[in-house]
Amino acid sequence: MARKEDSPRPRGKSTRAIHAALDKTIHGEVSIPIFESSTFSFPSAEEGAERFSGAKPGYLYTRMGNPTVNALEQTVNQLENGFAGIATASGMAATTSVYLSLLGQNEHIVESEVVYGPSRIVLETHLSRFGVHSTFVDTSDLRKTEAAQRENTRLVFIETPSNPTLSITDIKGTAEIAHRHGALLVVDNTMAGPYLQRPLDHGADIVIHSLTKYLNGHSDVIGGMIVSASQEIYKRIRKTVNLFGGVMDPLQAWLILRGVRTLGVRMERSQENAMRLAEFLKDHPKVAWVRYPGTADHPQHEIARKQMDGFGAMISFGVVNGLRGGMTFLNGLQLITRAVSLGGIESLIEHPASMTHAAIPLEERARVGISDELIRFSVGCEDFEDLREDLDQALSKIN
Repeated sequence: MARKEDSPRPRGKSTRAIHAALDKTIHGEVSIPIFESSTFSFPSAEEGAERFSGAKPGYLYTRMGNPTVNALEQTVNQLENGFAGIATASGMAATTSVYLSLLGQNEHIVESEVVYGPSRIVLETHLSRFGVHSTFVDTSDLRKTEAAQRENTRLVFIETPSNPTLSITDIKGTAEIAHRHGALLVVDNTMAGPYLQRPLDHGADIVIHSLTKYLNGHSDVIGGMIVSASQEIYKRIRKTVNLFGGVMDPLQAWLILRGVRTLGVRMERSQENAMRLAEFLKDHPKVAWVRYPGTADHPQHEIARKQMDGFGAMISFGVVNGLRGGMTFLNGLQLITRAVSLGGIESLIEHPASMTHAAIPLEERARVGISDELIRFSVGCEDFEDLREDLDQALSKIN
């Protein structure tokens, strides 16, 4: 194999997912070791002092860095084309670390009105107590994002595709607005992942992930990641993560690294299933509507085509008879797993109005499109016909 510096072109996404962590090995290992050590020794007092001062690289204490965790950070950073990555204990640890690092008293953030519920709750119920102001808008409409900017706006935070309505925000257009007003753009890339979408390439300053989802892909680990486009931003957020302690455990990192190595094959299979199932659901008499970025009738289909390498494996759809119809449908499923979360190798399905977004007031849910009949479907890697048959028989139970 040619050395990396001799490669005639950049390595592909799947190749980087498999090999990025193995660029530097100790004994030629093909699986990164789990460094379960809380602290690291120094060959001399002088070396210890230089590491603590930053004059020399090296590990000190796992809260501030660990070889296994660092391998995961390097891998996801390479996939996102960033400056550096910071692994965290959960996706929410990633989100709150960004908030705490870059927002201060009497400063303002503009955020997607449809976003992962806890990301919004932290701003509205906690950081508001410390003088942070927030405005939530439909960021798929750039005019609304522009109108929401203030003199004290420091961050614009978007999730695209959004959870659970699957609206698409133009990343490049939003970055231009944010930068024109002196703000940074943060993109929650969980719903697409770096195999399908790399926001930093479109002008974003920071990308965050719940690694629990597609990057891990096996519904067995909680984790988060922050990827920065610049050294300055990286240093600010790294200090916050270290001080507040929302860091990742080495075993967590190793399990996620193992999942990342199959990212390409998982995404291709689940995405293929999703496209076919979206078309099936559109024609089903018990389905009122379907929202999938890959179908031509999606309102932001062309934006998705422009900034994504594929349309993902998430489908939102509405069933007839509203809440009662949704409950009947979910209870009728025999194969597809009724559970929150997404991005696992198995198909997962949930009802946002009564589960993941239940804490949002009814009026607000209705305003942003999280209706009682909405079903969020994370399509997995099972055989297509088995998934189609399970959906069909469960839908047929709705009166």
